[in-house]
Amino acid sequence: MQNLYYEVGSLDKRCYEEFALTEDILMEHAASSILDFIENKFEQNSSVLIVCGMGNNGADGIALGRLLHKKFDVKLYIPFELKSQMAQLQYKRAGLLGVKVVEELSQSDVIVDCLFGSGLTRDLDTNIQNIIEKLNSYDSYKIACDIPTGIDFKGEVTTTAFYANTTITMGALKVSLYSDMAKDYVGEIFVANLGVQREVYENDTSVYLLDKEDLKLPLRDKKDSHKGTFGHLNVVAGSKKGAAVIAAKAAFGFGAGLVSVICHECVDLPYHIMQTHKLSSNCTAIAIGMGLGIYEKKEIEEILQTNLPIIIDADLFYEDIIKVVLNKEVVLTPHPKEFCALLKICDIADIDVKQLQKDRFKYIKQFSTKYPKVVVLLKGANVLISQNQSIYVNSFGSAVLSKGGSGDVLSGLVASLLAQGYKPLDAAISASLAHAMAAQNYRKNNYSLIPSDLVEEVKKL
Repeated sequence: MQNLYYEVGSLDKRCYEEFALTEDILMEHAASSILDFIENKFEQNSSVLIVCGMGNNGADGIALGRLLHKKFDVKLYIPFELKSQMAQLQYKRAGLLGVKVVEELSQSDVIVDCLFGSGLTRDLDTNIQNIIEKLNSYDSYKIACDIPTGIDFKGEVTTTAFYANTTITMGALKVSLYSDMAKDYVGEIFVANLGVQREVYENDTSVYLLDKEDLKLPLRDKKDSHKGTFGHLNVVAGSKKGAAVIAAKAAFGFGAGLVSVICHECVDLPYHIMQTHKLSSNCTAIAIGMGLGIYEKKEIEEILQTNLPIIIDADLFYEDIIKVVLNKEVVLTPHPKEFCALLKICDIADIDVKQLQKDRFKYIKQFSTKYPKVVVLLKGANVLISQNQSIYVNSFGSAVLSKGGSGDVLSGLVASLLAQGYKPLDAAISASLAHAMAAQNYRKNNYSLIPSDLVEEVKKL
């Protein structure tokens, strides 16, 4: 996994104070990183339009223009008076070399957005919006320097934003690049080296970006084993029984040795999934909430009060009874609307989905501060997994998963790992990665996935 930061100004400052690296040195390395990308991807003499702002992000762009000069057909577009000293200095250097400055935007092979960096704290004015919309209309390869213009320091897009094919962010990864709103704009993300390796530039953080290598599959390396060795999951079925059946099938396909569905009515189950009317004596984990609907409070309360690992999903996030488990190391897997209901029940915040989506990191952190034992997996374009003060981001999700039943598969995957002995946080992380990577591996039309397809792809990981 990689480190994520809410801001990197303090990391730059460390470079100045502890390593004697100047602002100029960091800027040269920033520009060189984008230069390397362009040189490796595009043929010599390709046209490159660099759109520069008035501050240091614009200075990065002007420095890039100087480095590209003569090898590429470079044009600088600078729509504002330059304000920062570094921007003025870089402009002077570019001018002495004869780098071309243009008065109008135009189609180019490559467009580099250097208008604003990750510190944007205000809405874009009409003039800037018009520039961004025109740039977006061009059929060019688009690169954002640090972060696409229009995405603010929290990852929110309030007006419009630059659609980048690639974002080359400076020094370290920023939290703002991984908001749900930012996902359609950032493209592929790379980190620019600013003069020292990342392990030197970066310091401690509590937010992390998950890599594919963080997936720990439940591979079986013990030969002296039997079905009970790999746990017995109980899935509680409610009024919408299909959700529990989907979760049960996913759990069995992800390694649970035994899976039983708890239901008082007969359920049409595959032969390898058992049915029971009460908690199994050898149960090692419980999945509850998916499709639960109307329920018998006393029975559900007894299940929740067991000391077994539990994953809770869906309907229970709207019920006060969920408070019974919030002092335990349970896994909760809400989507945004359910998380808003949970925040209200827990007297943390009374907000709607729109407000939550503007600042997902803030609200999941507030919940985890109040309930540090609980593992929360907040679904979204980028999944957030939180426990205590740590937040983990799974950015591998896609629109393929925007189908009914996908969440039930995820619940089954988490539950399966809990039943097999994974710690709750590890179960949430690995199940979430498996879920997203299985969807990425799905090769049919991206609108066509059904839960059984997803389970089949999980089996191939």
